[in-house]
Amino acid sequence: MKPIALLSGCVLTLAGISLAPWGAAMAAPSVQDIVAKNVAARGGQTAWRNVQTLTFEGTLDAGGKPSHDLPFILREKRPHKNRLEIVFKDQTAVQVYDGSQGWKVRPFLNRNEVEPITAAEEKIATAADELDGALMDYQAKGTRITLAGTEPVDGHPAYKLHLTLKDGTQRNLWVDASSWLEVKMDGAPRKLDGRMHNVELYFKDYRAEQGLNIAHLQETVVDGAKEPYKMTINKVSVNPPLADTLFTRPQLQAVADARHP
Repeated sequence: MKPIALLSGCVLTLAGISLAPWGAAMAAPSVQDIVAKNVAARGGQTAWRNVQTLTFEGTLDAGGKPSHDLPFILREKRPHKNRLEIVFKDQTAVQVYDGSQGWKVRPFLNRNEVEPITAAEEKIATAADELDGALMDYQAKGTRITLAGTEPVDGHPAYKLHLTLKDGTQRNLWVDASSWLEVKMDGAPRKLDGRMHNVELYFKDYRAEQGLNIAHLQETVVDGAKEPYKMTINKVSVNPPLADTLFTRPQLQAVADARHP
C-alpha cells in the first residue's frame, strides 16, 4: 500500500547476512533475488505495469477517546498523482498532489478556500512511491539498494533493505523472509509536542485484487505514541477511469463538484 504508493541507472551493494537468530545460518540472497521474489509475490511485473490507476476506500483511525473511524477515498494515477478525501463530521477534506505540486481544502477547520500544501507535505508527497511501490522497477526509478541484514518484524524474520532514492532521500524497507512481501517501512518523521518523532509503517492483511497482492491494513507507529494509527482498506478498484481534472487545482466550487465524480 501506500498503499498508496508509493522514480536511470542503479548501483547495487550486496552484503552477506545470517539467519542465525531464527535457526541455522544459511547463504544470504542477493538484493536482486529479494526484489524478484517480492515482485512475484505481489502479482508480477507485467500485471503491475498494466496498472495505470488505483482507488482505495476504507477508514482511517483518527485516534482520541473515543476513537473515530473516518471514511476515506484515495485515488492514485500515473505518473505520481494522488488525491485523498477524508470525511469528518459530514465534511470532506481534500488533499491532492498532481506530480509536481499540491493543494488542499480543510472545511472541518473552517478553511474552505483552496490552499497550497505546505513545504513539509510537498516533501513527503514528492518522496512517496509510485502506485506500484518502492521495489518495482527500482533501477529505472534511480533507486540504489543495499542489504542491511535481517531483523524480526512481528516475530518473523525479514530482510532489511536500505534504499537511497534518486533525490538522495534514504529509508529502510523490510521484506518478509517467507512471504517475500513488504511488511515494514520507515515513514516520514512527525512533529509532536514540539519534537520530531520517528515513524514506522507496517503492512498487513494482504489480499488478492485482480491478480495483485495488496495490503489491506496499514499501521502507522509514531515513536512515543501509545497506539498505532490504522488505515483499513475495504475496497480496491484496479484501473478505474480517473480524469486528470481530479488532480488539477480548481476553484472552490470545482472542488465540491469533484468530490463524487
